[in-house]
Amino acid sequence: MLQKNVDLYNYFGIERPLGAQGYLDCYVIERSKEFSADRLRPAMLVIGGGGYAMVSDREKEPIALDFLSKGYDAFVLEYSTKSNGAVYYPYQLLEGCMAMAYIRENCDEFGVDKNHVGAIGFSAGGHLCAMIATISDEKVIKDFLGEKTSLCRPDAVVLSYPVISYGEFAHMGSFQNLTNCNEQLMEQLSLEKRVTDKTSPTFIWSTVEDIVVPCENTLMFAAALRKAGVPFEMHVFENGRHGLSLASNEVNSPVPATSEWLKLMHTWLNNRGFKISNQEK
Repeated sequence: MLQKNVDLYNYFGIERPLGAQGYLDCYVIERSKEFSADRLRPAMLVIGGGGYAMVSDREKEPIALDFLSKGYDAFVLEYSTKSNGAVYYPYQLLEGCMAMAYIRENCDEFGVDKNHVGAIGFSAGGHLCAMIATISDEKVIKDFLGEKTSLCRPDAVVLSYPVISYGEFAHMGSFQNLTNCNEQLMEQLSLEKRVTDKTSPTFIWSTVEDIVVPCENTLMFAAALRKAGVPFEMHVFENGRHGLSLASNEVNSPVPATSEWLKLMHTWLNNRGFKISNQEK
């Protein structure tokens, strides 16, 4: 397996704001001429949560390893948060977009199927993932990435107990940390209002017992997807606190019934073509 860390600002030639992150950990299954030289694999960008205050370890490598076990190449984003310094929107969105563009630009090197590059996000990372799925073509991103903006939107996204709405059910800390308490910007980034027919197909899940990011965030985003005609699958499980990750012993949050989200997600992705294929010659 190839592992490397990529400085996304350096790769794209963009000046790094003081305190910004924007690093990508790559977990790539190397091709062997003995058995896999012609294989193409789906890829998944993994975006952990943490209220835009930090990035949770529980939602990074354990998730990447699960996708690796299913034949994916996995890429874990270390994006800017409040713990790094005063770096606010749009840099988190820019870093997510750079990560997507980097994966697509290097599909040939990694043996990745360029038509099956997805992203998965948890909690505030789910908000960032949903931004990439809905507003990655914003002018502010085009000003940074130009024509490479077309590489940013995922072919599918998975949103796990995501922060979505700046309203009655908002996780206020996430919005405040992302925007430096800019009221107008917080309203603008209430993503149930930003869904269009161009939004990426979405698998979305949460739990009834989540009191940190209530499941209404999931319900509102699903309703917006339905209205826009975007393919989606939604699951709201009865049990489980916020931040379940795999919902297993591995991440110290075992909830066996809710851990079924993984099987359901992989079936949904597989049905959308996220599977190992042979490269056409």
